[in-house]
Amino acid sequence: MEKLMRPVSGFLVLITSIALVAGGIVCFALNQGGDQPLLVVLGVICLAVAFFLLKGLMIINPNQARVCTFFGRYVGTMKENGLLWVNPLYSTTRITLRSQNLNGQTLKVNDKMGNPVEIAAVIVWQVSDTYKASFEVADFQQYVNIQSEAAVRHLATSCPYDNIEDEHAEITLREGGDKINNLLEKELNERLAPAGLIVKEARISHLAYAQEIAGAMLQRQQATAIVAARIKIVEGAVGMVELALDQLSKRHIVELDDERKAAMVSNLMVVLCGERGAQPVLNTGTLYQ
Repeated sequence: MEKLMRPVSGFLVLITSIALVAGGIVCFALNQGGDQPLLVVLGVICLAVAFFLLKGLMIINPNQARVCTFFGRYVGTMKENGLLWVNPLYSTTRITLRSQNLNGQTLKVNDKMGNPVEIAAVIVWQVSDTYKASFEVADFQQYVNIQSEAAVRHLATSCPYDNIEDEHAEITLREGGDKINNLLEKELNERLAPAGLIVKEARISHLAYAQEIAGAMLQRQQATAIVAARIKIVEGAVGMVELALDQLSKRHIVELDDERKAAMVSNLMVVLCGERGAQPVLNTGTLYQ
């Protein structure tokens, strides 16, 4: 588990080191004749201690941390900002706590129905546990890249691209919207939790059919849209014909037998459902000629 350290302020150590360096220089200056070896020894000790203390100084910027180890043993993590000092024998590793973006590459996978699709995601993540990020995985940034790709592939194979083939699909990649993004974010958090990482946001940035079937799928979508439109047109035309016959009967404008009604329905349906404007034909005879 992550353990926070409270390092010593580096300003006090810096002033002490400067004083030791000055003291060492003074000792060497007083021993110009070389007849006082104790001053030489004292000067060397002052300089050695000063350089030893200076080695433990470090600057930690905002949203950065240092993981400290002592001969292979985890000591703790420093998250305080400013000029700090730790044991110079500690080995430190710098880790950023800032949010990072991962623009995933476009992947070609098969959706739930077996159709090849192209999909990519944008992920915002950051380190939450420096101990796990440093010691539970070899390289946490590479871990993010690989696990993110695996999560996107799993999401694509779990849901159909749309509901053309699977009409009962509750969630589709194309129309899922926030639900798809939430599923991706949840799976990424589960995958990255062992490395001490959290995902703040995950969104699908690219989604399309693969090039080899894009043309066929486009034609299929167009055909589906045309059929749906035709259904609406026929429903409207039937209502209009029914209304026309009902109004003619109520107002007693003209009395039509079943044969004439059938002919009128046929003509109205052709006019209302046709793609082109109807060309009227003038009847100069009677109704039955």
